[in-house]
Amino acid sequence: MYKSFSMELAGRTLTVDIGRVGAQANGCAFMHYGDTTVLCTATASEKPRDGIDFFPLSVEYEEKYYAVGKIPGGFNKREGKASENAVLTDRVIDRPMRPLFPKDYRNDVTLDNMVMSVDPACRPELTAMIGTAIATCISDIPFDGPCAMTQMGLVDGKLIVNPSQDEWDNGDLQLTVASTREKVIMIEAGANEIPDDVMIDAIYKCHDVNLELIKFIDQIVAEVGKPKHAYESCAIPEELFDAIKKIVPPEEMETAVFTDVKQVREANIREITAKLEEAFADNEEWLSVLSEAIYQYQKKTVRKMILKDHKRPDGRAITQIRPLAAEVDIIPRVHGSAMFTRGQTQICTVTTLAPLSEVQKIDGLDDNINCKRYMHHYNFPSYSVGETKVSRGPGRREIGHGALAEKALMPVIPSEEEFPYAIRTVSETFESNGSTSQASVCASTMSLMAAGVPIKKPVAGISCGLVTGETDDDYIVLTDIQGLEDFFGDMDFKVAGTLDGITAIQMDIKIHGLTRPIVEEAISRTHQAREYILKEIMMPCIAEPRPTVNEYAPKIMQMTIDPQKIGDVVGQRGKTINTIIERTGVKIDINDDGFVSICGTDQAMMDKAAEMIRIIVTDFEAGQVFDGVVVSIKDFGCFVEFAPGKEGMVHISRIAKQRINRVEDVLTLGDKVRVVCLGKDKMGRMSFSMKDVKQR
Repeated sequence: MYKSFSMELAGRTLTVDIGRVGAQANGCAFMHYGDTTVLCTATASEKPRDGIDFFPLSVEYEEKYYAVGKIPGGFNKREGKASENAVLTDRVIDRPMRPLFPKDYRNDVTLDNMVMSVDPACRPELTAMIGTAIATCISDIPFDGPCAMTQMGLVDGKLIVNPSQDEWDNGDLQLTVASTREKVIMIEAGANEIPDDVMIDAIYKCHDVNLELIKFIDQIVAEVGKPKHAYESCAIPEELFDAIKKIVPPEEMETAVFTDVKQVREANIREITAKLEEAFADNEEWLSVLSEAIYQYQKKTVRKMILKDHKRPDGRAITQIRPLAAEVDIIPRVHGSAMFTRGQTQICTVTTLAPLSEVQKIDGLDDNINCKRYMHHYNFPSYSVGETKVSRGPGRREIGHGALAEKALMPVIPSEEEFPYAIRTVSETFESNGSTSQASVCASTMSLMAAGVPIKKPVAGISCGLVTGETDDDYIVLTDIQGLEDFFGDMDFKVAGTLDGITAIQMDIKIHGLTRPIVEEAISRTHQAREYILKEIMMPCIAEPRPTVNEYAPKIMQMTIDPQKIGDVVGQRGKTINTIIERTGVKIDINDDGFVSICGTDQAMMDKAAEMIRIIVTDFEAGQVFDGVVVSIKDFGCFVEFAPGKEGMVHISRIAKQRINRVEDVLTLGDKVRVVCLGKDKMGRMSFSMKDVKQR
């Protein structure tokens, strides 16, 4: 049965069609927000997947180029692999949805979102987020929803609910918040140094809008929602836990997991596992789920000790940060490098500078963004966690962590006019034991300053964790969580910023939401930790950007020419500009406004290229002196090239002070000569002289 539901959302109409399309999916919502259209589906397998100990959820966000009237580039002319924006949208949708599925559910679930048209006033990412929640809620897939998502922008100091694409791209805040009926469940933000109180206010304005959306979803579910299907539970039998505790008492498990050395902890768990495998050798059913049972036993042990005894696995106080270290210039010959270490988390970031022609070209659904001048890439090799795995390029996690660090640093990157370079930072994970993305922020800040990039302010990042009890008031927030506290805890709340404000937030949780006091405490804790890291660790290592770029980095000089003269500099089919490049070895970029960037390593050659361009765009006047090369000899005189594509004629009578009968008696091709402009001749042509040049 086809039904349509509508509500007003931030001054625009949100319409959901149910039963119109996608009838064979478990749940399908055909979403319309303004003229933006996204098809959202939720589908589950009939049976659980064998041999896994996790919930197999896949989230897809498909960008169709026809949605903005484009044909994909390249030879294939089909949409290819997901763009970075699509991957990041997948992650933003996944993070609030995943905790709301049953923990013992092992059926494959795919949440697919296909963008079919884009209205710049109504962002398709937001439409897909809302549609995913609706499609899942009305389906028969077990799901403890509804949840809803809202985005918030900040333009000219005013908070804007669900901003347009222009407001989102050009404002001071890009905030996405997901909520359940009672609590905030996910936060993602990029910000231009937003104060803590403004950020908290924006988060809870989003939460208020989410509550209105949840009422709307409840109405839809009440009318067209399907009964949730029964499923085969993959919960660990309680009798197995009882048997494990008899062999490995809680005190022994506490001793095994409570150490500050990850390798020692893992060795202890291996010994316990071997002991239990031997004890249950005759029980295949228990052996098949033993690893998950041991994991849950560790989790209960760690959570109990943190929550009840305020005892962390490595012995730290609740607010204590692990030992920190910062270094710069650890890699020779690169343009900038730095390493940041926090406990057993260690990141090395390398900065590379290049001319603006090296910016990343972007082809996507957002017409406002067609290139990226600052790029941050993050790598997480298997050796960083003591494992072996073939590298197959960056996965969604690496793309997400790189984008988070990039988002954190973007507000302090100098403008193109201030620093005419393309900038790439690459964070290599040497060792990982919790919050490598925020260590990447710290290492990247120092690497940029070491490379001589005049960033506006240094940025640092830190992560807080959470362990909750039976009630909303029974919880403890942990500053600087390590890997074990992330695995067994309820939250990973990452915040990056300067001394003056927040530049990025990413919050992941495994429970059904956070109360406002928890959010406020986490933001306050990260603020304190950020100040400590900046003032006590990073600034003593490198306090400010170096005054010049590294000796191995390309040098760039800028000049401005009349836009009407760009064609003269470029020449027919690029002949003139390519000649300048060949003669000087520099790189030259010219934009439509007449800004010229000359990039090279030899200052003399850069100056020569600049002088050539200056001559080409100069309107000749009598008295101007030029150095040139004889390129043609005629009976009546010679032609001298004094800049690529620029030649002047010297009459035979103007070559020498004495009379000459043949030009060849005085000049040969390739001679370097100096000429002076005499102005226009009777025919309106510019005339030059060699004999009238004043001696130096």
